[in-house]
Amino acid sequence: MPKPSPALIKKITALKKKINEHNYRYHILDDPQISDVSFDKLFRELQTLEKQHPELITQDSPTQRIGATPLTSFNQIEHAMPMLSLDNAFSDQEVLAFNKRIQDRLGCDKAIEYACEPKLDGIAVSLTYQHGKLIRAATRGDGNIGEDITLNSRTILSIPLQLRGSDYPDTLEVRGEVYMPKKAFQQLNQKLQQAGEKTFVNPRNAAAGSLRQLDPKITAQRALAFFTHSVGAVKKGQLADKHTAILQQFEQWGLPCCPQTQRAQGIEACLDYYHKMGAQRPQLPYEIDGVVYKVNALALQQRLGFISRAPRWALAHKFPAQEELSRVLAIEFQVGRTGALTPVARLEPVFVGGATVSNATLHNIDEVNRKDIRVGDTIVVRRAGDVIPEVVRVIKEKRPQHTHRIQLPKNCPACGSEVTKLASESVARCNGGLYCPAQLKEAIKHFASRKAMNIEGLGNKIVDQLVEKSLIKDVADVYTLTTIQLAGLERLGEKSAAKLCRAIAASKNTSFSRFLYALGIRDVGISTALNLAQHFQQLQPLMQTDETYLQSISDIGPIVATHIKKFFTQTHNKEIIQRLLAAGIHWPKPTLNKKQTPLAGKTFVLTGSLNDLSREEATHQLQEQGAKVSSSVSKKTNYVVVGKDPGSKFSQAKKLGVTCLTEAELQTLLRSL
Repeated sequence: MPKPSPALIKKITALKKKINEHNYRYHILDDPQISDVSFDKLFRELQTLEKQHPELITQDSPTQRIGATPLTSFNQIEHAMPMLSLDNAFSDQEVLAFNKRIQDRLGCDKAIEYACEPKLDGIAVSLTYQHGKLIRAATRGDGNIGEDITLNSRTILSIPLQLRGSDYPDTLEVRGEVYMPKKAFQQLNQKLQQAGEKTFVNPRNAAAGSLRQLDPKITAQRALAFFTHSVGAVKKGQLADKHTAILQQFEQWGLPCCPQTQRAQGIEACLDYYHKMGAQRPQLPYEIDGVVYKVNALALQQRLGFISRAPRWALAHKFPAQEELSRVLAIEFQVGRTGALTPVARLEPVFVGGATVSNATLHNIDEVNRKDIRVGDTIVVRRAGDVIPEVVRVIKEKRPQHTHRIQLPKNCPACGSEVTKLASESVARCNGGLYCPAQLKEAIKHFASRKAMNIEGLGNKIVDQLVEKSLIKDVADVYTLTTIQLAGLERLGEKSAAKLCRAIAASKNTSFSRFLYALGIRDVGISTALNLAQHFQQLQPLMQTDETYLQSISDIGPIVATHIKKFFTQTHNKEIIQRLLAAGIHWPKPTLNKKQTPLAGKTFVLTGSLNDLSREEATHQLQEQGAKVSSSVSKKTNYVVVGKDPGSKFSQAKKLGVTCLTEAELQTLLRSL
């Protein structure tokens, strides 16, 4: 490979500088100067050049924020200076007493100048910069020893990898808070809920769970943010003599600080700030649980010193908990669009957190049992800002006699199908996926999707109208639709309706694996559906088999086997399958015995990006020939298909002596079968 020219090195350096400048203006100043499209163009140009010359990639490059290789555990880091906690105050009187102690210790009765900051409800972290480069990040831990989260911190866009300017200290340790903005929290929980996964209770838990991921790529997807609020160890450098001035220095160096921070002359001004922030709290883009007062002058901080666990010169003034008492009138189970059953408490209306609350989520049956919530109980209900109201705890001393523990319903309240809850999971689910009205829209959208029955034109808005107008009550009703019915929908004329009818009719000619995938059996994706289709060849043997036999099939464990068996034992599901077949859905009869498939018993692994085939297409073609496509390389791997920019799987293959194929060689192999 030719040595990169000085001009190229200069170009890459200029691109990094330009991208970092735009990141700074966007994330720190909230003053973007270019459009997202223009920014993406610059970013892709840098990515392209770095791919062509990987030896020029540096750790502080903007392209290196996507996450590194997953860790097996976190290392421990000893803090150069302890990360102390703060004393708390819950009333104005306690704040006035704090100010009086400071004046007494300093021997003055003049008004003290304070720095006032919102107290973010996030995770305390320490960042260490050496010669301007981020070299280490750690959680607070026990104050003396924290966890090494350097790789994860690099994925947070508001944390600079390289400080701006040149007047920063040689070694600079800053402390701050990693948090998840309210909007990002809502989007994350919505995504988890749609996937049928456990949601986070609040943004702080979401931030903690995201920051402590062993796989930095997951952290990179979680939209975390960071504010700097204090300084730790400093070597060979000069900082300002007031806390607020230091924060201004931080911002000049590219470190984000909370814009709501301000100076207050005297303790009464601090209390005014506290009440002002309390009023602004619901509108802030992040969660706060109070404010922090700090003596502004560093010389005074040094004179005041520390007690064993906290500085004498700082105080956290906490907001009152947004909680009230109410009574549980009933507990109902709601069925979500993925079939998850969520218990909901119906409450005596109570005004809390700025709104009247009459319902509260109980999350899942395990949470109900853990808190032992019963109908008739007096409970503490919490509502903070836009967060869904939740039951915090039961006041058991007020429990009436003859109450009963809540039982998970055996049958779905929406359709009557069996409800299943695996011991390893907290969420219970309805098994009537093809029939349940609560799941109907999602079931039809999945059934019609490109990878399933591929009904072109049956999009989300059409499905919504069909369900809302009661034109379809299950997926089998799709094949009873007429041109006249479809033409009556919004945005569908006669021609479009006729075209959609033709697409519905064409979808009847499919494959066994597509049909299985279209049924929406939980955890049965495209690969598993193809695996089942290859093994059973026909539908009836699959529907009649037991869980033990299913587990003998490659890549099907006990949980997936349970999902498959439960699905096919539901009467409603079996009835709809028969109606689908009666409507004319069919697929070619098997022509090859599984043992006759050319690649039976061979294991392939794909790494890197392919030009002509997508990963999905390559996987599908290999599995159709009987091959197993794995995600990891081992001694049992027969072939590794190597595309552009292969990862560690390629290195592992060479180390184990596994045969490697290019994309062209793979296509030649497939054409020869």
